[in-house]
Amino acid sequence: MINTLIVDDSSLARDILRDFLEGDENFKIIGEAADGEEGVDKILSLNPDLVTLDLEMPKMNGLQVIEVVMKKASVPIVVITSHDTAKTAYEATLKGALEFYSKELFTANLSPEKRKEIYETLKRISGVKSRKNTVPFDPLLIHPPAKRTINAVVIASSTGGPKALSRFVSLLGADFPVPVILVQHNTPGFDESFAQWLDGFTALKVKLAEEGENPRPGAVYIAKTGKHLALRGTGGQSLVLRYNNDEPENNQKPAADVLFRSAAESLNDSVISVVLTGMGSDGALGTKKIRELGGVTVAQDEKSSLIYGMPKAAAETGCVDMVLPLDKIPGEITRLIK
Repeated sequence: MINTLIVDDSSLARDILRDFLEGDENFKIIGEAADGEEGVDKILSLNPDLVTLDLEMPKMNGLQVIEVVMKKASVPIVVITSHDTAKTAYEATLKGALEFYSKELFTANLSPEKRKEIYETLKRISGVKSRKNTVPFDPLLIHPPAKRTINAVVIASSTGGPKALSRFVSLLGADFPVPVILVQHNTPGFDESFAQWLDGFTALKVKLAEEGENPRPGAVYIAKTGKHLALRGTGGQSLVLRYNNDEPENNQKPAADVLFRSAAESLNDSVISVVLTGMGSDGALGTKKIRELGGVTVAQDEKSSLIYGMPKAAAETGCVDMVLPLDKIPGEITRLIK
């Protein structure tokens, strides 16, 4: 059983979350708290396996709760918030929250597929201990890549992705010479806030990818939620970003596999793919396609991944050139490009 504590000042929100969690026999609600101070007391006294945490609360807000708790205990915390506090939700991931969801998700309209996905994510998160992304440099070179002309970098990330990406883009120089295009599995309605938040960590321009846009060096393009993002063209001025409304892949829309496949087909050996932390296997088949058509493939290592699902699946294809700690990936891809 996953002993779960619900912290939210709204009794209605607590009831909704309780009903949702009790819809899966693996979750046991061991307590509720109606404000931040009570939340801290119950987290430390009950030692739950999982905490769902609101951000806007009396006495102590969610960020303060995370800061206090993380100094004393390693507790898996998932933020449940509303769209108007989206930027704060991303900030919570830097302070130690492992994932976040919109309160608007938990309605009668929640699809069985999305419900199952959330349950599975919470189960995985309940077993995760807080860790720092500082590990010795111990790269695994499977197919040492040669330097070549590179026209784009494509990235896949999911659970733990916002924190990993904030670090990743902070390590890219202001003169990074090719566009970066990424798929982050995100909560619907949070993508604009995510782009604005991530923009604060880098000298590069971070924005949502627009239909028909030509991706340029010096910018990071984020796939919008609800549609697949693809890359078309051969490089330089001819590269174009395109959206489509095809069926989800790996229960994801956008799916990194769609972006990776299109990048491979368009750019052949002049693209680098990177698979970062996340649940599931999205990006694995795309990694294989990029490798088959001559591109360079990279996956985050297990020690620095919050969830070693997506990068592991990519590595297990046998088509990953480099498995690296998060902090070493930007430098390695920069070296290859320059």
